[in-house]
Amino acid sequence: MLKNQIIAFIFFTTFFLLIDFYIWTAISALTGQWQTKSKSILKWVYWGFTVFTFLFFTTYRLSDHMIPRWLVGPVSGIIFSVTIAKIFWVVFLLADDILRLFRWIYAFFFSSQTAQELPIKPWDMSRLKFLQITGLGIGATFLGASILGIFKGAHNYTVHKVKLKIKNLPDAFKGLTIAQISDVHSGSFWDREAVSKGIDLINKQKADMVFFTGDLVNDRSDEIVPWKDLFSKIKAPLGVFSTLGNHDYGDYVPWPSAAAKKQNLEDLIQHHKDMGWDILLDEHRIIEKDGHKLAVIGIQNWSAVGKFPKYGNLKKAYEGVPQDSVQLLLSHDPSHWKAEVQPHYPNIHATFSGHTHGMQFGVDTKYYRWSPVKMVYKQWIDLYTEGEQHLYVNRGFGYLGYPGRMGIYPEITVFELEKA
Repeated sequence: MLKNQIIAFIFFTTFFLLIDFYIWTAISALTGQWQTKSKSILKWVYWGFTVFTFLFFTTYRLSDHMIPRWLVGPVSGIIFSVTIAKIFWVVFLLADDILRLFRWIYAFFFSSQTAQELPIKPWDMSRLKFLQITGLGIGATFLGASILGIFKGAHNYTVHKVKLKIKNLPDAFKGLTIAQISDVHSGSFWDREAVSKGIDLINKQKADMVFFTGDLVNDRSDEIVPWKDLFSKIKAPLGVFSTLGNHDYGDYVPWPSAAAKKQNLEDLIQHHKDMGWDILLDEHRIIEKDGHKLAVIGIQNWSAVGKFPKYGNLKKAYEGVPQDSVQLLLSHDPSHWKAEVQPHYPNIHATFSGHTHGMQFGVDTKYYRWSPVKMVYKQWIDLYTEGEQHLYVNRGFGYLGYPGRMGIYPEITVFELEKA
């Protein structure tokens, strides 16, 4: 394991150093007319950032306690943004160099002059300069947008209100409200005050019930511990119901033993209970009013996408659910809806999911929505209705990997039940 980590470290360090050297050649060419002092400052800033990046991640890897957790998120986010911006620029630089190569090949084989003797046409030079500057501009634009996404977008909590039409909805449940949040990913949080405001916003909705649809942590149960006091404030008259997502099982980090991994999951389940959340692990709860019943069903993570786990057991969770009840399902992964819920459980009126985050990047307007994640998930954001069944895919409350959001912001959904 250690050997593989060392090999991976050497590979990625070498790869990104090569990118830095490649980009530096372009910067040197573009700033060739600058004064010596200005070029020297630029050089120190450019390579100083590279050294800082190396030291930051090495220190964090060796001991994450040496760097305050609140600092890790924004700093790693800025480094990530700069790296992606560089990669954008590299694409254009490679296009530049490929054009140069083809020109040289053409001159070598089809011209009576040698490649060295051929004059470079003015339109060729402007074209190459255009590619360089365009790549720089796109990279810089992305960098600015991604940094804005960290400090403005990460906690731009947005309330989405949805009328959920249920066939034969009893009058007893007409107007009942449900607040949903998903994908907290508490291990990524870096701004306590902002998160606290988001939780206050949940409570301001005064919903009758609250649903949490999985991924409370990134990997380890102790990630939620510093935030339990905040999330314990989420209250609702009919209860706060929760379930697990793919990240909650600790599948993506190494454990010293199977027992340690199992204990981590048991601790996480206890954290749900400590916060006053009724965690549903392939089970259901019945809410009764005026002689009518509403079933809240919750299953563990179940995905139709191969790389994600199938821990949930809907058959078990569904046993004993009254067929004449209003049936609401908490299931983290939206692919579950098409794969199992629709074909086999036609009486489940609505499924509440998350998981995709809208990839934390994309276009999200009333008239048009797009994100790269839609290439993997056909149902990736907002409300989907087929026949008498609904699926809602929540945009997520937190963030993972990139500690921000661009275009697709953290969501608190408020549903109001209506008779179809």
